[in-house]
Amino acid sequence: MIEIENLTVAYLRQKQENIALQNVSLTVPQGTVCAVIGPSGCGKSTLLKVVAGLIQDYSGKVRINGQAVSPKDLRIGFMPQNYGLLPWQTVEDNIKLACRIKDGWSEVKAVKMQELCRKLGLEKLLTRYPQELSGGQQQRVSLARVFLLEPDILLMDEPFSALDAITREEMQDVFRDLWEEAGITTILVTHYVEEALYLGQQIVLMSTNPGTIAEVMENKWQGSRKWKATTEFFAKSRELKEKIKAMGERIR
Repeated sequence: MIEIENLTVAYLRQKQENIALQNVSLTVPQGTVCAVIGPSGCGKSTLLKVVAGLIQDYSGKVRINGQAVSPKDLRIGFMPQNYGLLPWQTVEDNIKLACRIKDGWSEVKAVKMQELCRKLGLEKLLTRYPQELSGGQQQRVSLARVFLLEPDILLMDEPFSALDAITREEMQDVFRDLWEEAGITTILVTHYVEEALYLGQQIVLMSTNPGTIAEVMENKWQGSRKWKATTEFFAKSRELKEKIKAMGERIR
């Protein structure tokens, strides 16, 4: 479970205080995918960095499974927009990296890695380097790494944004299948409303200037391929897009 209470993050720019997040409170239940959407500049990525422990200068409380955020004590999986792969390491070494740093390598992890690579179609790519892979293949490597770590929570910062539309939908399905098996508490930041509706059990709509939570919605249709083809899905998508557009119009 992720608990955020009255979180405020401010930066000093040109001797003026800039508030990125103000009084943000949110509870993400255990084993839930929380999809965060909103206009550019609403603090989505800042929120992720606070939960990841990358930003520590803030007011308010952030707890993961009842503990204060501590990357040393907690297993936090983080997927950035650029996949976070090291170009000088092979696919195999990139997948092993987080586990080696956190736990050291073991036979148990080796067996789990083989199973993940089989599911993700990476078995014949282990000796290649990231620059020799397509975007979709790099994404699969990044997914293998975070799910091999078996994190307490998973934080995803627009992980599918660099992919073409067809590959993006394919990777959404790949993630969904892995998540359904692992049940990891996840925060997914995305600019794609349809992605939020498909993957998020909980959908958080953020507003900007400063970043606050405008609305939290429960999504009973999460993960349903059939729902993606319904008029209800497209109606909900239009509704959320109009809300985001209205927020943008207010700040211009």
